Amino acid sequence: MDILTQLGGLVLGSVPTIVLFVLLIVAYNVLVRKPLAKTLAERNARTGGAVEQAREAIAAAEQKTALYEEKLRTVRMELQTEREKRVAEWNSDREHALGVARDAARLKVDVARKEIEDSTASARQQIEDATAMLSEQILRAVMPSGAPRSEVQQ
Repeated sequence: MDILTQLGGLVLGSVPTIVLFVLLIVAYNVLVRKPLAKTLAERNARTGGAVEQAREAIAAAEQKTALYEEKLRTVRMELQTEREKRVAEWNSDREHALGVARDAARLKVDVARKEIEDSTASARQQIEDATAMLSEQILRAVMPSGAPRSEVQQ
C-alpha cells in the first residue's frame, strides 16, 4: 500500500508535466508543423508547376528545333537544286560556245585548205608554164637555129 501511495503521489506530481507535454505537442502542431506542412505543400506545388512548365518549354523547344531543322533541310535541298541547275546551264552555255568555236575553226580550216589548194593549183600551173617555156628555151639553145622544129618534136 505504501507503494500505491507513493505511486499515486508520483502520478499526481507528473500531471502538470503531462499537461505541459500535451500543450507543447498541441502548440507544436499549431505553430510549427501545420504552417511548415502548408509551406512545403505550396513549395511542392510551385516546384511541380515549374517542372511541368520546364517540361512543356523543353517539348516546345524540341518541336521548334525539329521545325527549324526541316526548314533548313528544305532550304539546303532548294539551294542544291538551284546550284545543279546553274551548273547545268553553265555546262550548256560552255558546250554551245565550244560548238560555235569548233564551227568557226572548221570554217577557217576549210578556207585555209581552199586557199592552199588554189595556191597549189596556181603554183602547178606556173611550174607547168615555166617548164614548157624552159623546154622551149633549152631546145632553142641546143638545136641549131636552122633545124625545123617538127623534126625535134618527133
